[in-house]
Amino acid sequence: MSAAPQVGPLLAFVLGSLAVVAAVLARVGGLGLGKDMLVVSVRAAVQLAVVSLLIAAVLRSGGWTAAFIAGMVVIAVVTAGRRITGSVRGSGWWTALPIVAGVAPVLALLLASSLVPFRPVSVLPIAGIFIGGAMSATGLTGRRALDELTARRGEYEGGLALGLLPRDAALEVCRPAAALALFPVLDQTRTVGLVTLPGAFIGVLLGGADPVEAGAIQLLVLIGLLAIESIAAIVTLELVATGRLDRAASYRRS
Repeated sequence: MSAAPQVGPLLAFVLGSLAVVAAVLARVGGLGLGKDMLVVSVRAAVQLAVVSLLIAAVLRSGGWTAAFIAGMVVIAVVTAGRRITGSVRGSGWWTALPIVAGVAPVLALLLASSLVPFRPVSVLPIAGIFIGGAMSATGLTGRRALDELTARRGEYEGGLALGLLPRDAALEVCRPAAALALFPVLDQTRTVGLVTLPGAFIGVLLGGADPVEAGAIQLLVLIGLLAIESIAAIVTLELVATGRLDRAASYRRS
């Protein structure tokens, strides 16, 4: 018997029910995200349906796999840019730098060492996980840093009055708050196997590998994410502190 859920009306009903429950709870709780819950649920279903149809063809070709990964990066950049600046225009495109700077060296190391085989079926899922982690760290770091700089503008100006350069004054204010963006990956790594069994581990197990091999792959993913998200957070902080990654109404212009 397959370990995967059977695709059919029952699955659609359960998924729809869970999405509605999430939306209702968000509305009742005053979170203001009820509509977003429904929209992202439908969007996720459509996106995964399309990807499921495309993935078999993509994995037959190294070129198509590379193009698919490039598309992932573009979408990650747009998403992180919107999260930080509220728009994909202007400085939001700077989010490409922390995402690529985080993912490229770690993925290159794993491929060069042959720990991840240089095959589309191996590279694509690992790249997707890494890009997603970099996107999350970039978006959280940039948003928290700009929020903190706006809320604590007086401290920023105080640093300037003491003779600090704008970059250094900004870093003094936003660095501690932005570090919170790394808490999710730290907690995930700290509790792996105790609280959660992550997707890479389960996927490798379902693919027929033994638990030791599955654990090794998951460890590569988690430690890789620690490095990637740390790089992404540091680069994002630098972009915020130097004013390259900014909002239309920011602490520098308020």
